[in-house]
Amino acid sequence: MANQPPLKTEAAPETSNYMIHSRMEIIYILRAIQHKNELVTAYFNQGTDFILTSIIDVDSDNGTVIFDYGANELLNKRILESEKIILVTTQDKVKVQFVIGRMQEIEYLGRPAFRSVLPDGLLKLQRREYYRLATPLINPIKCSIPQADSVKIEVPIADISLGGIAITQYQEHMQLEIGARFKACRILLPDIGTVITDIEIRNEQEITMKNGAKNHRAGCMFIDLHSSQQAMIQRYIIKLDRERRSILPE
Repeated sequence: MANQPPLKTEAAPETSNYMIHSRMEIIYILRAIQHKNELVTAYFNQGTDFILTSIIDVDSDNGTVIFDYGANELLNKRILESEKIILVTTQDKVKVQFVIGRMQEIEYLGRPAFRSVLPDGLLKLQRREYYRLATPLINPIKCSIPQADSVKIEVPIADISLGGIAITQYQEHMQLEIGARFKACRILLPDIGTVITDIEIRNEQEITMKNGAKNHRAGCMFIDLHSSQQAMIQRYIIKLDRERRSILPE
């Protein structure tokens, strides 16, 4: 199978900012991948061989993941001999990568499958296009923006990602210019903590609400967001997304 290039088996140092170690979050992400039936590429033999598979079960009680059998029987046998397997897939168009040890061949629902232990860590690379999540309309999270006269203006946040936020309802309090920067802005994330970061205004537009009223919306980019702050935002996005999915009808 030479249609796909070899995988670099070691992640670059800067990707450590995107590493997730929480068992609960890892299980949530893997189940989201399973429910979307995303294709998973399993690399082995130092990244030179691979099979295409998918996640068919995530057992949180036993700490295991079940993968579908590959189409190539020879490669299925060879992957069972591998001590290190790197799996690459996506969740909501965001690249996900994790490493497992040996797989076991099992029978699952009457057909052959692979089983492994849950990974200790999971790399979610949000680079070119960040996964943006709309924030609650009722009791929205807010961004406190310091002004030159030491006054702080709180404005609602419409959506949030690891790359930045969109703010609304600010036009009565402040005029924004594209490229303007604000230092030490504070964002309180419920049950997570407070993110403190500089932001830069990247775009602004007038929008029409569902009731016909006019509003303004500005896209803001985080400037030099610290890895600990990135981790807090990542946890908030996962928490909010999980809460919304839990109330959706099956």
